[in-house]
Amino acid sequence: MPPTSRTRTYFVSDLHIGASYIGDTHAHERRLVTWLKSIEPTARTLYLLGDVLDYWYEYRNVVPRGYVRFLGALASMADAGVEIVWLKGNHDIWIFDYLPAEIGMKIADGVLACEIDGKKFVMEHGDGAGEMRRSYRIMRRIFRNRIAQKLFAAIHPRWTVGFAHSWSSHSRLHGRIDRSETLSDHDPLMTFAKDYMSTNGHVDYFIFGHRHIVIDQQVDHDSRLIVLGDGFRHMTYGIWDGTSFSIEKM
Repeated sequence: MPPTSRTRTYFVSDLHIGASYIGDTHAHERRLVTWLKSIEPTARTLYLLGDVLDYWYEYRNVVPRGYVRFLGALASMADAGVEIVWLKGNHDIWIFDYLPAEIGMKIADGVLACEIDGKKFVMEHGDGAGEMRRSYRIMRRIFRNRIAQKLFAAIHPRWTVGFAHSWSSHSRLHGRIDRSETLSDHDPLMTFAKDYMSTNGHVDYFIFGHRHIVIDQQVDHDSRLIVLGDGFRHMTYGIWDGTSFSIEKM
């Protein structure tokens, strides 16, 4: 299909590939690869809004095993001319230089603002913009601290990989489950959106992940806040076709 057909922008988050609580992780990965192949002919840009992998840590000369089909599908898309932007989440914060160099993608950490087809988009995984728990904010700073990362890298992977997956499973099974269908005016994401516009001007679309819920809600009369759901339970993603934004099922 000619490059002129690449007019759509896709958004997806919280795939959690490799998570033990998903069940058949290989079937899950294959389903996501099938989806990537289905959007590749029309994709101009793919935004991955964090927690794509349930755990990832790049050592200097070693990367975790697994994810071969998914990462290969991303590389194929990049080779075909699709721009891929990966926003770090709380499960894949330790992406350094390997994936950008091997696949040819861009990595963003924190809030990303950009213009798409004349519309202003502001994106973030959702843990930095909308997570108010003090304990979580402290943990987030530690995980991003370069000294803490070097200390973690000094521990043999036979200990760290199993610990990371166990922690992830415990958090998913025993953590807070958000079943909201709408956000209140005092929700941290809504507060972030309003504060952002008061400082930086109008935004057409705020896009987040992290919550594992599907939200499409007005911030004001011409600004929308989107929470993308996830890619293992809801199997949802966002699509911008140049004139409108919608949430679709894989």
